[in-house]
Amino acid sequence: MEYIYSALLLHSAGKEINDESVANVIKAAGLEPDQARIKALTASLSGVNIEEAIASAAMMAAPAPQAAAPAEKKEDKKKEEKKEEAVSEEEAAAGLGALFG
Repeated sequence: MEYIYSALLLHSAGKEINDESVANVIKAAGLEPDQARIKALTASLSGVNIEEAIASAAMMAAPAPQAAAPAEKKEDKKKEEKKEEAVSEEEAAAGLGALFG
């Protein structure tokens, strides 16, 4: 992740994203840069419009689910209670039928 962050940092600063600049950012963060990862990153970013990639990623993010209104929750609870009452009445009737047979 630090390699991607370094590329984003360089992009936001308006600097060129190349092997040397990414390595310098990684070093500045106190890490040891891996040249193979840096080369892979810079090669994969060549020809990519980072602004468009960020914008399209923001559009793809799914909206958070909205909480149900309190009135809806109360109605759901009432429905569940009615179902439980109906089931318990049916069970009671079945139990009485077994007794009187």
